[in-house]
Amino acid sequence: MLISTRGRYALRVPVDLAEHSDGGYVPIKEIAARQEISLKYLEQILPVLTKNGIIEELRGKSGGYRLLVEPKKLKIGDVLRLTEGDLAPVACLMCGAKPCPRAENCRTCPMWREFYRTIEEFFDGKTPGDIAGE
Repeated sequence: MLISTRGRYALRVPVDLAEHSDGGYVPIKEIAARQEISLKYLEQILPVLTKNGIIEELRGKSGGYRLLVEPKKLKIGDVLRLTEGDLAPVACLMCGAKPCPRAENCRTCPMWREFYRTIEEFFDGKTPGDIAGE
């Protein structure tokens, strides 16, 4: 499993907001500068987080972005699933995958299921608050 740049950058946003917002709005330029992410790339990522209720945007002179979910309540796994899709390590375990004709006799399937559970438990057990040190 390889987490894309999009997924990694999307994770940086709630962590940055947890560290720097104090409940107020943080300008996108400040996030981009601190996180060393191009403004254009960040502008492509933020709508996904906004549309899914993780952050909100306020336009205007004193606008910016702020977290809608408490940093200790937002699961890193939720952010990754929004940007990466399913976190399954193999295609046969992906949500909506066709049933594998070998599933009943597959010797490796139990191992992949265990690994998948481990991935989900790991990412769902971490929050931006944990990373930000809150």
